[in-house]
Amino acid sequence: MRALCVEDDAKIAADIAAALEAAGFVVEIARDGEDAWFRGDTEDFVLVVLDLGLPKLDGLAVLKRWRANGREMPVLVLTARGSWIERVEGIDAGADDYLPKPFFMAELVARARALVRRSAGHAAPELALGDIVVDPRRMSVTRGGASLSLSPLEYRLLSYLAHHRGRVVAAHELMEHLHGGDDARDQNALEALVARLRRKIGAGVIETRRGFGYCIPDTPA
Repeated sequence: MRALCVEDDAKIAADIAAALEAAGFVVEIARDGEDAWFRGDTEDFVLVVLDLGLPKLDGLAVLKRWRANGREMPVLVLTARGSWIERVEGIDAGADDYLPKPFFMAELVARARALVRRSAGHAAPELALGDIVVDPRRMSVTRGGASLSLSPLEYRLLSYLAHHRGRVVAAHELMEHLHGGDDARDQNALEALVARLRRKIGAGVIETRRGFGYCIPDTPA
Protein backbone atom coordinates (compact mmCIF):
# COMPACT_ATOMS: atom_id res chain seq x y z
CA MET A 1 0.00 0.00 0.00
CA ARG A 2 1.38 3.34 -1.09
CA ALA A 3 2.13 5.99 1.56
CA LEU A 4 3.56 9.50 1.32
CA CYS A 5 5.96 10.77 3.99
CA VAL A 6 6.22 14.58 4.01
CA GLU A 7 9.23 15.54 6.13
CA ASP A 8 12.07 17.97 5.41
CA ASP A 9 14.51 16.35 7.87
CA ALA A 10 16.28 13.70 5.77
CA LYS A 11 17.09 11.39 8.69
CA ILE A 12 13.59 11.48 10.17
CA ALA A 13 12.10 10.91 6.72
CA ALA A 14 14.39 7.93 6.11
CA ASP A 15 13.57 6.44 9.52
CA ILE A 16 9.83 6.81 8.96
CA ALA A 17 10.09 5.33 5.48
CA ALA A 18 12.08 2.34 6.76
CA ALA A 19 9.58 1.68 9.57
CA LEU A 20 6.55 1.89 7.27
CA GLU A 21 8.21 -0.24 4.59
CA ALA A 22 8.95 -2.89 7.23
CA ALA A 23 5.20 -2.82 7.98
CA GLY A 24 4.30 -3.50 4.34
CA PHE A 25 3.87 0.00 2.93
CA VAL A 26 5.46 1.33 -0.26
CA VAL A 27 6.76 4.73 0.85
CA GLU A 28 7.57 7.85 -1.15
CA ILE A 29 9.07 11.00 0.35
CA ALA A 30 8.36 14.70 -0.24
CA ARG A 31 10.70 17.26 1.33
CA ASP A 32 8.74 20.50 0.99
CA GLY A 33 5.16 21.69 1.11
CA GLU A 34 4.75 22.54 -2.58
CA ASP A 35 5.90 19.08 -3.72
CA ALA A 36 3.73 17.45 -1.05
CA TRP A 37 0.66 19.42 -2.05
CA PHE A 38 1.04 18.59 -5.75
CA ARG A 39 1.68 14.88 -5.21
CA GLY A 40 -1.08 14.46 -2.66
CA ASP A 41 -3.48 16.32 -4.93
CA THR A 42 -2.70 14.32 -8.09
CA GLU A 43 -1.62 10.86 -6.91
CA ASP A 44 -3.23 8.06 -4.95
CA PHE A 45 -1.98 7.26 -1.42
CA VAL A 46 -3.60 5.19 1.32
CA LEU A 47 -1.85 7.30 3.97
CA VAL A 48 0.08 10.55 4.36
CA VAL A 49 2.45 11.25 7.26
CA LEU A 50 2.67 15.04 7.26
CA ASP A 51 5.08 17.27 9.17
CA LEU A 52 3.72 20.78 9.75
CA GLY A 53 7.04 22.66 9.74
CA LEU A 54 7.86 22.50 6.05
CA PRO A 55 9.74 24.82 3.66
CA LYS A 56 7.95 26.60 0.78
CA LEU A 57 4.44 25.81 2.07
CA ASP A 58 3.42 25.08 5.66
CA GLY A 59 1.99 21.64 6.35
CA LEU A 60 -1.26 23.10 7.69
CA ALA A 61 -1.77 24.98 4.40
CA VAL A 62 -1.02 21.79 2.46
CA LEU A 63 -3.62 19.89 4.45
CA LYS A 64 -6.26 22.60 4.01
CA ARG A 65 -5.70 22.62 0.24
CA TRP A 66 -6.05 18.83 0.03
CA ARG A 67 -9.31 18.84 1.95
CA ALA A 68 -10.67 21.82 -0.02
CA ASN A 69 -10.02 19.86 -3.22
CA GLY A 70 -11.82 16.80 -1.89
CA ARG A 71 -8.76 14.66 -1.17
CA GLU A 72 -9.85 12.18 1.51
CA MET A 73 -6.76 10.05 2.23
CA PRO A 74 -6.03 9.68 5.96
CA VAL A 75 -3.40 12.12 7.22
CA LEU A 76 -1.25 11.60 10.30
CA VAL A 77 0.22 14.94 11.37
CA LEU A 78 3.71 15.11 12.92
CA THR A 79 5.02 18.26 14.52
CA ALA A 80 7.36 19.61 17.15
CA ARG A 81 4.68 22.13 18.03
CA GLY A 82 3.32 20.89 21.32
CA SER A 83 0.49 23.21 22.32
CA TRP A 84 -3.07 21.92 22.41
CA ILE A 85 -4.21 24.88 20.28
CA GLU A 86 -1.97 23.77 17.40
CA ARG A 87 -3.23 20.19 17.74
CA VAL A 88 -6.79 21.46 17.49
CA GLU A 89 -5.89 23.55 14.42
CA GLY A 90 -4.45 20.48 12.71
CA ILE A 91 -7.47 18.33 13.43
CA ASP A 92 -9.87 21.11 12.40
CA ALA A 93 -7.94 21.46 9.13
CA GLY A 94 -8.67 17.82 8.33
CA ALA A 95 -6.00 15.74 10.08
CA ASP A 96 -7.11 12.26 11.11
CA ASP A 97 -4.54 11.79 13.86
CA TYR A 98 -1.77 13.76 15.55
CA LEU A 99 1.62 12.65 16.87
CA PRO A 100 3.99 15.16 18.53
CA LYS A 101 7.76 14.90 18.18
CA PRO A 102 9.70 13.12 19.54
CA PHE A 103 7.74 9.89 19.10
CA PHE A 104 8.32 6.15 19.16
CA MET A 105 8.40 4.67 15.65
CA ALA A 106 6.31 1.68 16.79
CA GLU A 107 3.52 4.07 17.79
CA LEU A 108 3.65 5.83 14.43
CA VAL A 109 3.34 2.49 12.61
CA ALA A 110 0.46 1.37 14.84
CA ARG A 111 -1.39 4.64 14.24
CA ALA A 112 -0.72 4.38 10.50
CA ARG A 113 -2.17 0.86 10.34
CA ALA A 114 -5.23 1.94 12.33
CA LEU A 115 -5.87 4.93 10.06
CA VAL A 116 -5.65 2.82 6.89
CA ARG A 117 -7.88 0.15 8.42
CA ARG A 118 -10.55 2.60 9.58
CA SER A 119 -10.52 4.56 6.31
CA ALA A 120 -11.39 1.29 4.56
CA GLY A 121 -14.25 0.67 7.00
CA HIS A 122 -12.59 -1.98 9.17
CA ALA A 123 -12.55 -1.61 12.95
CA ALA A 124 -10.99 -4.95 13.92
CA PRO A 125 -7.17 -5.25 13.82
CA GLU A 126 -7.42 -8.39 11.65
CA LEU A 127 -9.13 -8.73 8.26
CA ALA A 128 -11.20 -11.89 7.91
CA LEU A 129 -11.97 -13.29 4.44
CA GLY A 130 -13.90 -16.43 5.19
CA ASP A 131 -11.36 -18.78 6.77
CA ILE A 132 -8.48 -16.56 5.63
CA VAL A 133 -7.20 -14.02 8.16
CA VAL A 134 -4.86 -11.15 7.24
CA ASP A 135 -3.03 -9.70 10.24
CA PRO A 136 -1.41 -6.34 9.32
CA ARG A 137 0.33 -6.12 12.71
CA ARG A 138 2.37 -9.24 12.01
CA MET A 139 2.18 -9.06 8.20
CA SER A 140 0.92 -12.64 8.32
CA VAL A 141 -1.83 -14.63 6.65
CA THR A 142 -3.51 -17.79 7.91
CA ARG A 143 -6.08 -20.09 6.40
CA GLY A 144 -8.08 -22.30 8.75
CA GLY A 145 -5.56 -21.42 11.45
CA ALA A 146 -2.58 -22.61 9.40
CA SER A 147 0.08 -20.09 8.42
CA LEU A 148 0.54 -19.33 4.72
CA SER A 149 3.95 -18.47 3.28
CA LEU A 150 3.53 -15.42 1.04
CA SER A 151 6.16 -13.29 -0.65
CA PRO A 152 6.17 -9.55 0.22
CA LEU A 153 4.45 -8.73 -3.09
CA GLU A 154 1.84 -11.45 -2.58
CA TYR A 155 1.14 -10.15 0.92
CA ARG A 156 0.81 -6.53 -0.25
CA LEU A 157 -1.56 -7.58 -3.03
CA LEU A 158 -3.79 -9.58 -0.70
CA SER A 159 -3.68 -6.90 2.00
CA TYR A 160 -4.67 -4.12 -0.40
CA LEU A 161 -7.58 -6.09 -1.84
CA ALA A 162 -8.65 -7.14 1.67
CA HIS A 163 -8.69 -3.52 2.85
CA HIS A 164 -10.87 -2.68 -0.18
CA ARG A 165 -13.08 -5.75 0.03
CA GLY A 166 -16.19 -5.52 -2.11
CA ARG A 167 -14.67 -2.95 -4.49
CA VAL A 168 -13.24 -3.71 -7.91
CA VAL A 169 -9.65 -2.41 -7.92
CA ALA A 170 -8.20 -1.46 -11.30
CA ALA A 171 -4.92 -3.04 -12.39
CA HIS A 172 -3.09 0.30 -12.58
CA GLU A 173 -4.15 1.13 -9.02
CA LEU A 174 -2.85 -2.21 -7.76
CA MET A 175 0.47 -1.73 -9.53
CA GLU A 176 0.89 1.73 -7.98
CA HIS A 177 0.31 0.38 -4.49
CA LEU A 178 2.53 -2.64 -5.04
CA HIS A 179 5.51 -0.82 -6.53
CA GLY A 180 5.03 2.92 -6.13
CA GLY A 181 4.36 5.56 -8.73
CA ASP A 182 7.64 5.43 -10.64
CA ASP A 183 7.85 1.73 -11.50
CA ALA A 184 6.87 0.39 -14.90
CA ARG A 185 3.47 -1.22 -14.76
CA ASP A 186 3.27 -4.57 -16.48
CA GLN A 187 -0.19 -6.11 -16.75
CA ASN A 188 1.26 -9.55 -17.43
CA ALA A 189 3.40 -9.39 -14.29
CA LEU A 190 0.33 -8.49 -12.24
CA GLU A 191 -1.66 -11.37 -13.71
CA ALA A 192 1.19 -13.77 -12.90
CA LEU A 193 1.32 -12.45 -9.32
CA VAL A 194 -2.43 -12.93 -8.88
CA ALA A 195 -2.13 -16.48 -10.24
CA ARG A 196 0.64 -17.33 -7.75
CA LEU A 197 -1.37 -15.90 -4.89
CA ARG A 198 -4.47 -17.85 -5.91
CA ARG A 199 -2.52 -21.09 -5.79
CA LYS A 200 -1.71 -20.38 -2.15
CA ILE A 201 -5.02 -18.99 -0.85
CA GLY A 202 -7.52 -20.73 -3.14
CA ALA A 203 -8.90 -19.90 -6.55
CA GLY A 204 -12.22 -18.44 -5.37
CA VAL A 205 -10.95 -15.68 -3.10
CA ILE A 206 -9.89 -13.11 -5.71
CA GLU A 207 -12.21 -12.53 -8.64
CA THR A 208 -11.11 -11.13 -11.99
CA ARG A 209 -13.51 -8.62 -13.54
CA ARG A 210 -12.39 -8.54 -17.16
CA GLY A 211 -11.80 -4.99 -18.34
CA PHE A 212 -12.18 -3.61 -14.82
CA GLY A 213 -9.74 -5.21 -12.37
CA TYR A 214 -9.70 -7.51 -9.36
CA CYS A 215 -11.98 -7.90 -6.38
CA ILE A 216 -12.40 -9.82 -3.15
CA PRO A 217 -16.21 -9.99 -2.86
CA ASP A 218 -18.01 -9.41 0.43
CA THR A 219 -18.67 -13.15 0.62
CA PRO A 220 -15.52 -14.78 -0.83
CA ALA A 221 -15.70 -18.41 -1.87
